[in-house]
Amino acid sequence: MTNVTKNQKISKIKAPIVDALRQAYENPTYQFHIPGHTRGGGTLPDFKKLIGAKALSVDTTDEFDNLGTLHPATGPIKEAQELAAKAFGAKKTFFLLNGSTAGNLALAMGLTKKGQKIITNRNCHRSVLTGMIISGAEPLWLIPKRFEDWGIWGNVTPESVEEMLSSHGDVSMVWITNPTYEGVVSDIKSISAICKKYKVPLIVDEAHACLWNFNKHLPTSALKLGADAVVHSLHKTGGSMSQSSMLHISENSILDTGEVERALKLLHTTSPSLILLASLDAARANLESQRGQKQLERAVKNAKYLRSEIEKMEHIHDLKPDFGYLTDVTKVFIRADGLSGKRLESILEIEFGIEVESASDAGLLILSNIGNTRQDFQYLVKCLQKIDQSNYSDICYLENKKHMPMLAPIIKKSLREAYFSEKETIPKDLAIGRISAEVIAECPPGISVLLPGELITEEHLPYLTEYDFIEVVKNK
Repeated sequence: MTNVTKNQKISKIKAPIVDALRQAYENPTYQFHIPGHTRGGGTLPDFKKLIGAKALSVDTTDEFDNLGTLHPATGPIKEAQELAAKAFGAKKTFFLLNGSTAGNLALAMGLTKKGQKIITNRNCHRSVLTGMIISGAEPLWLIPKRFEDWGIWGNVTPESVEEMLSSHGDVSMVWITNPTYEGVVSDIKSISAICKKYKVPLIVDEAHACLWNFNKHLPTSALKLGADAVVHSLHKTGGSMSQSSMLHISENSILDTGEVERALKLLHTTSPSLILLASLDAARANLESQRGQKQLERAVKNAKYLRSEIEKMEHIHDLKPDFGYLTDVTKVFIRADGLSGKRLESILEIEFGIEVESASDAGLLILSNIGNTRQDFQYLVKCLQKIDQSNYSDICYLENKKHMPMLAPIIKKSLREAYFSEKETIPKDLAIGRISAEVIAECPPGISVLLPGELITEEHLPYLTEYDFIEVVKNK
C-alpha cells in the first residue's frame, strides 16, 4: 500500500477539535482574553523552551476561535463527543477533565441521594467514595476474591452480587471496578443480568480498559455487556494527555442522563483546556485509524512476548488466568521469588533505568502500551533475565510498609457524617480504636486504606508508615 493511500485512509478519521484548533493556530487573532500568557508571551522563557512555543499558542479554552463550548457541548466539542459515543458504542459520551474522578463524582452526585445504598467492591477507587461523601449515599461492601500469593484483589463474582441484592431491598445502584488495577476481569455480563433482574442500574468503573472496544484479543467492554454507565481513563492507556477521560451512558441505560450532565456542569472547570479536549478527540481518532489499530495489535503482541519470555525464567512469574477468571493481556503483573514488589521495582529503576506502572507488597505491574516498541520489551526481558539469574536480596525497610489495602472495613459512622463531623488530629499510634474522619488512599492505585466512618485497628498501621498523624472523629 502506498503512503498516499495510507494517508487517504487515515484522513477519513475525523477529529473535529483537532481540526478546529489547527484552524485557530493557522489563523491567529489579536487576543484580549484568557489565558493571560497570550500564546506564550507572558510565560517564563525556560518553560516556553521546554514545552515549545506551539503548545502555548494552542493553549486556550472554549468559547474562543470557534472552538465550541463544553457545557453545553456545542460546535467541534459536541461533534467530537458524538464521534466518541459512536466509537465506544454509547448513547452519550461526555469528555472529562480531572480524569475519571470527575465522571465518578458526577455519577454519584447526579444519581444518588443521602441515605441510599450502593453496592461496591472494597477495592474501588477513592473517587467513588468521594462521590458518596458529596451525595450522602452509603457503600455496601462487596469483598472480592483475594489472590493471597500475589497480594492483590481478584474478581467480583456474580454470586456475591446476587447475594447482596437479595439481602438488601434498599439498593439504588451496583458499582463495580472492572478490570482491577492489575488487569483481573470480572464476569460483567452475568452481573449485569442480575442487576436487571433486581431492576437496579449497573455502573462500571472501567478506567483501566479504554482499549477493549478496539481489539478482538481484549475483553469485551461493559458498554456491550449491559452496564448503564462506564468511565474510561483515556489518559491511562488510550493515548490522550494526563487528566483527560470519558464518561459513557449506554444505549439502553435506565439512568437519567440529564442529571449526570447537570452534575458535570457543577463539577467541571468553567475554563476547560482545549489541549486536553483535543487530546481526547485525537486519542479516539487514533484508536479508530489504521495506524492506531496496528499500535494496539503491537501492544498485545508485545505483552504476549513478555509473558512467553517470563515463562522461561526460574524465579520470576506472571499472573495468569489459571483459576476461574480472565485477565487483560496488556497488563502484566509479575513477582520474583524472595523479593518484594517494591524491591524488584527499585532494582529495575536504579540499575536498569526502567520505570514500571506500580509496585505493591508482592509484585509489580507492567503496562504494554500502544506507544511501546518491541525494542522496549526486548530490553525489559534482558533486564529481567539478569535479575532472574542473579542473587538479589530483599531490603528489610521496604518490608515495613504494606502497599495494597486488603482489609474489610468496620464501619461505625456514615461516610458523610464522619467526614463533616467535628475532628481532631492525633498521633497515629493513638488512633487505634478511633473512627477515621478522612480518606487515606495512595495513588496508584487509589484504593482506600481508611475511609471516613471506619474503625481504625492495629491492622491498618503497616499501611500507614508514612503518616505521623491521623484525622479522626472527635470524641464528645
